[in-house]
Amino acid sequence: MAVMSSLRDKTHTILYTLLAAFLALIVFEWGMNFTGKTGKKENQAGTVNGKPIAYSQYDDAYKVVTENFRRSNPGAEVTSEIELGLQEKAWSAVVDQALLEQQFEKFGITLQDQEVVEALNSPTPPMVVRQYFTDPATGVLDRNKLESARRDPHNKELWLQIEKYVRLELKENKLVRALQTLDHITDRELGDIVSRKFSRFAASFIPFPLSFAGVDSSFPVTGDEIKQYYDAHKELFKQEYPTRKADFVFFPLKPSSKDSLAVRTELETVRTDFSGAVNESDYVKVQSDRPTGINVTYSRADFSPAAGEVVFSPSNLQPGTILGPVADRGEYRLIKIKKVVPSPQLVARASHILLRFNPANMDEVQKVRELSILIYKQLQEGVPFDVLARKYSADPGSAVNGGDIGWFSKERMLPAFSAAVFSASPGAILRPVQTQFGLHIIKVTGFDQRAVLCSEIVRNIRPSTETVDSERRRAMAFQQNAKEKGFDKSAASEKLPIEKTGEFIKRMLIPQIGYNEKVTAYAFKAGEGDLSDVLETEKGFYVMRLTGKNDTGYRVLDQELKTIITSKLVREKKGASLEKKLAAMVKGPGLTLEKIASANAGMHVVTADSIRWSDGYIPGYGVDRALVEAMSGLAPGKLSRPVKTTDGYAVVLVTKKVLPAGLDVKAEKIAVAPQLFQAKQQQLIGEYLHSLRKVEDTRP
Repeated sequence: MAVMSSLRDKTHTILYTLLAAFLALIVFEWGMNFTGKTGKKENQAGTVNGKPIAYSQYDDAYKVVTENFRRSNPGAEVTSEIELGLQEKAWSAVVDQALLEQQFEKFGITLQDQEVVEALNSPTPPMVVRQYFTDPATGVLDRNKLESARRDPHNKELWLQIEKYVRLELKENKLVRALQTLDHITDRELGDIVSRKFSRFAASFIPFPLSFAGVDSSFPVTGDEIKQYYDAHKELFKQEYPTRKADFVFFPLKPSSKDSLAVRTELETVRTDFSGAVNESDYVKVQSDRPTGINVTYSRADFSPAAGEVVFSPSNLQPGTILGPVADRGEYRLIKIKKVVPSPQLVARASHILLRFNPANMDEVQKVRELSILIYKQLQEGVPFDVLARKYSADPGSAVNGGDIGWFSKERMLPAFSAAVFSASPGAILRPVQTQFGLHIIKVTGFDQRAVLCSEIVRNIRPSTETVDSERRRAMAFQQNAKEKGFDKSAASEKLPIEKTGEFIKRMLIPQIGYNEKVTAYAFKAGEGDLSDVLETEKGFYVMRLTGKNDTGYRVLDQELKTIITSKLVREKKGASLEKKLAAMVKGPGLTLEKIASANAGMHVVTADSIRWSDGYIPGYGVDRALVEAMSGLAPGKLSRPVKTTDGYAVVLVTKKVLPAGLDVKAEKIAVAPQLFQAKQQQLIGEYLHSLRKVEDTRP
């Protein structure tokens, strides 16, 4: 019965997990606002392909999602942002379910009772069953436990529910198989994959960067050219949903020093009682804003750097010591040390200098690379890391602290960042590491393997009513002044920074703000230039001015987009000029790479062996997929015409193309076939699901 009790608690969430995993690419809009009111019909939450979704169906899903969140996050406060996320998750699950049912109907997918019985009796029953009846120690299905649970008369009603989810999984599998039959693979495709994987080239080449064509100012771009490019490539700038953007002045709700002192004083009054509490568990549950803090294990990564220094000070690590109240990231913590224990995982502390760039803008990439070299050189010359971090880092949260990002476990950082840090030594300054956020120059501060077993009482430091009222009055005074004298003038006179949201759509994160229904409601009702009322949120008060609305379905050709297109057109013009220049250069008889290099100052011949087609790696040079792709189509022994590289053009002489000796091409084709087939199936299904978005009935 213990297994069935666990399953009973969780079974309602299984359906939505399956659906979300299968249709994760699909995003829908719907006709219900986030106050709980519906659109045109009171009992209708929205439509999918014109078919109505009952509000009661959405409400049931919302209850499941909310209950699951509360079970997973006991004691957590459901903020308005979390609330919006739960509502969106519930709606997505309902829409996914409706869409699946429509696809079952479209493909004529049905299920017989006998199929369900056979699936449950098979050696590998459906996932929904395997999930709860597989022995975690062996990974083998416990058939005896499964059959015992099925025969128990107390589980009759529950098994009817489980069968419903089994039916869904089986029908979903049929849908996937129906889509998979639409694709196949050819021997030519397999041969191309094997060649790409194993081919190695030997070649010499001269790389000519775009700068060889001249400076950017020699390739002017007119407004008409920008407009022509935009019109000719409009599909690149397509937007599926209406967007808005706004300027705003923010009045944050920050606890005052008086508010902080009040919380600290409260905790100090319970310090003695906490030390001698007979029933520590009950005492923490009553007194703490985080009632789960009983006999918990914390490493340095669970504290701010300053709080961690207090907790892990040798004099404070004696069993029975009561620490605090310790200020730590917006809360005070009263900690009772039980003992020092080994940390479940090594934690590190590091600082970084983040250099952001757009990977699609090669000029920007080159400038950032040059800047990283300059910074690294200054570090080697002895310039303090914290000085350079404050000057150059694009991470505002850490730059003010000299780049310090505190203590962290390996899992808390991006893989490339963690791999670099956790393979280094304390004090090391690492060469730039690239992640999705940009280039990171990292200094490793130290490592720690210790942790503390403790109990704690936590009190969040919140703004008092007095503080909230004071900030609200400031926002209202500014709003009134902006209404009379103008938004920009009022902000300037009060020395308040004007921030920008960037473009955003409904029910999505608003840049600089996050989820906020009040901001969204204002933005999608206001006209361009309209001033908002004071918008009150948990974080503070916003006064906004709508600066842009776009319902065209395409990105507006604003200054930011003009800059992007200009950069692209300049690169195209420089590329065309460079290609023409090099084409004329290689026409003469008896030319060699050495002669070409000697005739052009600053140019040199690169010679490499074992160049990999699979990933574009050129030993001694680096990765250039475009160049290696060009090499794959060149005949050995013949000087090439100019071929494209990642950052310009090159003249190439391929000397050898080989496959490894003894390679069994036929066997490799057989080995790669299942992977290629699976990849093509996933691509097909992804494209199919994406196409469904275009026929959805979206509502404002």
